[in-house]
Amino acid sequence: MTEGRLRRVPRQARSREKLARVLAAADRLLADEGVEALTTTRVAAEAGVPVGTLYQYLPDREAITEALAVRYLARLEDLMRSFAERAEQEAWDDPVGLLVDAFAGLYRAEPGFRALWLGRGLTDGAREADRAHKRVMATGVHRILVAQHLLHDDYAAAVACRTAFLAADAVLQEAFRGDGAPELLDPVKTMLRAYLGQLPRP
Repeated sequence: MTEGRLRRVPRQARSREKLARVLAAADRLLADEGVEALTTTRVAAEAGVPVGTLYQYLPDREAITEALAVRYLARLEDLMRSFAERAEQEAWDDPVGLLVDAFAGLYRAEPGFRALWLGRGLTDGAREADRAHKRVMATGVHRILVAQHLLHDDYAAAVACRTAFLAADAVLQEAFRGDGAPELLDPVKTMLRAYLGQLPRP
């Protein structure tokens, strides 16, 4: 999806570095000032590149926003993938608590992500990427719980994991919206443990 929004895909290391610098600058502006600051002129100035260089890759605010959205979602998916790989090698006392705390930590560490996802700057393309992202994340939850011998590797368990992820995702967003409501994190863990705990085990 990112490449679909780029005018030109960078191939050389120098070009990839420039694009990374542009996106890092856009991330800072988004975190500090909100999506309204993501004009091509402001982002180019913050990145220290000519605006013409930015136009080669990201033609407008919508393209910048979608590129950032995909980058944020990729970080979440990478984190889920790393937990899935660990789950196949380790035994965890509380997978639900571990996952909720880890993803809450990423919300805390990514002010740009919060500003975009919890504000009003999402484009149609970003929403489409988010729908695909949720399926990837739910699959990761299922993989983890199967690896921990807590759920069957079947369709019913996959649906339960998707339901659990969507519920947790909604609560996490609410917990970090505005001034935040961190008191929601412990109750959502209790809810998820109860829901997943009543499912058939292998």
